[in-house]
Amino acid sequence: MSLSSIDADYLRTVVMRNSGNRFDPARDYLFESRLQRIVRNCGMQSLDELVRALRSESGSTLEHSVAEAMTINETSFFRDTASFDLLREELLPALIAARRNTRTLRFWSAASSSGQEAWSLAMLLREHFPALASWKIDILGTDISAEMVTRSSSGCYQRMEINRGLPARFLLKYMVRTGDEWEVSPDLRRMCRFQQRNLCDTPPTQERFDVILLRNVMIYFPPETRRKVLLTMHRSLAPDGMLFLGLSEQARMDSHWQTVLTAKAVWYRPLPVS
Repeated sequence: MSLSSIDADYLRTVVMRNSGNRFDPARDYLFESRLQRIVRNCGMQSLDELVRALRSESGSTLEHSVAEAMTINETSFFRDTASFDLLREELLPALIAARRNTRTLRFWSAASSSGQEAWSLAMLLREHFPALASWKIDILGTDISAEMVTRSSSGCYQRMEINRGLPARFLLKYMVRTGDEWEVSPDLRRMCRFQQRNLCDTPPTQERFDVILLRNVMIYFPPETRRKVLLTMHRSLAPDGMLFLGLSEQARMDSHWQTVLTAKAVWYRPLPVS
């Protein structure tokens, strides 16, 4: 029995309310495949039964599980290489010079999915800035999905994932073969940590990052959610920090962000707000 349009509308509302993601009705067919595991784990027989349970338990952990299951988890090592090239060639050298007294750098990979972006940052720093080995490097990866946070923390990837963007020399230098998978080295593990976090929730105010990568996630948010998330990023970024968005995304908040165009990529500088 297929999902009714009324139930599909309700599921889209659940996803929006718990993750900020606006789910396209053209993709309603994904409910059937992505929610089956929740149906089975809850001892239910159908999506209809799941929807009935959601309607009777509004705001429950079941809602969060549904929102997590419908999150798009698409990433790869060194995705959108131009941004990494810009960091390596221009932005990081200047940032390192500015932090020479504190000898601390903090990065946030927001909506990090299975973690390749965070590990890519760690490899970039170790490969091209060896002097930072004595610095405190903190790379935080966050995702709404508990399953993705567990996967990221494991640091284990299959050959298909390795083949997507990871240079061969990095594989040999920073990964260790474990059976059918490859695992990040202990040195990289000391640099990265992963947490479950909903981007629509405000992070602790004491957190300040030098570089935030918020890429290829806001395209799924409605305007009001995008604004809320960008305000969170503004509060979480150091005054001389840098924000990177996806190739098809723009900040569109001239009161808070200055767009910096370069030959390689676009990034955003936070503006002082009175």
